[in-house]
Amino acid sequence: MKVILLHYAAPPVVGGVESVINSHARLMAGAGHSVRILAGRGAQTDPRVEFFLIPEIDSLHPKVLALKADLDQGQIPKEFETLVNDLKGALKTHFNWADVVIAHNVASLHKNLAFTAAIHSLWREAGAPRLILWHHDLAYTTPRYRSEIHSGYPWSLLKDEWKGAQHVVVSEQRRDELAHLLDISPDCIRVIPNGIDIARFFKLEGITRQLIQRLKLMEAAPLLLLPVRLTPRKNIELALYSTTALRQRMPQVRLLVTGPLGPHNPKNVAYLDQLRALRQELDLEGVVWFLAEEVEDFLPDEVIADFYRLADALLLPSREEGFGIPILEAGLSGLPIFCTDIPSLQALAGAQASYFSPDDDPERVAELIVQRFRSEPIMNMRLRVRQGFVWESIFERYIAPMLEESG
Repeated sequence: MKVILLHYAAPPVVGGVESVINSHARLMAGAGHSVRILAGRGAQTDPRVEFFLIPEIDSLHPKVLALKADLDQGQIPKEFETLVNDLKGALKTHFNWADVVIAHNVASLHKNLAFTAAIHSLWREAGAPRLILWHHDLAYTTPRYRSEIHSGYPWSLLKDEWKGAQHVVVSEQRRDELAHLLDISPDCIRVIPNGIDIARFFKLEGITRQLIQRLKLMEAAPLLLLPVRLTPRKNIELALYSTTALRQRMPQVRLLVTGPLGPHNPKNVAYLDQLRALRQELDLEGVVWFLAEEVEDFLPDEVIADFYRLADALLLPSREEGFGIPILEAGLSGLPIFCTDIPSLQALAGAQASYFSPDDDPERVAELIVQRFRSEPIMNMRLRVRQGFVWESIFERYIAPMLEESG
């Protein structure tokens, strides 16, 4: 599908809407769509996404600012229609190319009303592409803009329904405001939230990104991290039994064991086989992951650090530890710590960890984790963001199906 994204500016210009457009374009191109960004400022930032500069689209273009000064006073200068026609000429070829045009804030704000009028006029022509109006902000419901909004054309383009266009807003609040403004049912308006690019936000390594996608770790709720070598003294079987118990309360729990086989004992191969058999017996395939099965070489420290940033809690069921570096790493990463009550770990974590015995009942370990999650808002907010506000899941759930509709 051929998709155009429109806005006054585009990346690398810094701004909330510009960031959203960047994420949308990346995901659409990744899904196989042909994508163009048309803007008055910006540049090509993704080799898969074409960028076309049309200077008069920019809300800060001198011509646009001169017109806006008059428009804000309720006056329509004679140059207004000239600019509308110039913009129609610049946009026409792109509209003829596109299957879908997505205009961000253009039918919502008065930053460049000539641009708004040009899009409206082109869209009303026979054979025009599908039009999606993506509303982030609304001039008519923003008090600071009241003195700049007047009755009649072209301001009416911001409050009259563009019949046949699809409306998208970024929140329930905006949906209520837009429905009231346009006098239409809220059911006619889609709510598609903005999101977070976790890989970019955390600056994740390439290997980390591949593992996240392959193991579907973004679906975890919670993601428990067990960063130890696969050796019997680490007591990993208790972590598996506890994960089974935890699934009754938190069905989307995932356990990630990052370490390789212990390097100094050939019996560790047999231990991994035992853990695999236990995983199968407990029906934990796809729930418990041993990264030793996923990568041939050891994982760099940078990748392990990535998983500390991604995980929701540290689970460390060791029977013995001389020190306990994961406790320090978890503390530095701000992770809740669930570990055994052996002296070395207690000395490091003090009162900051939740403790259990190496031979404890898995049900009690699971309940310990559940109670801590219930009592700490920060932990639950992490889950909320990862489950509902990651761009990849937003695209898959909302944007991709909308693009495939016939209009």
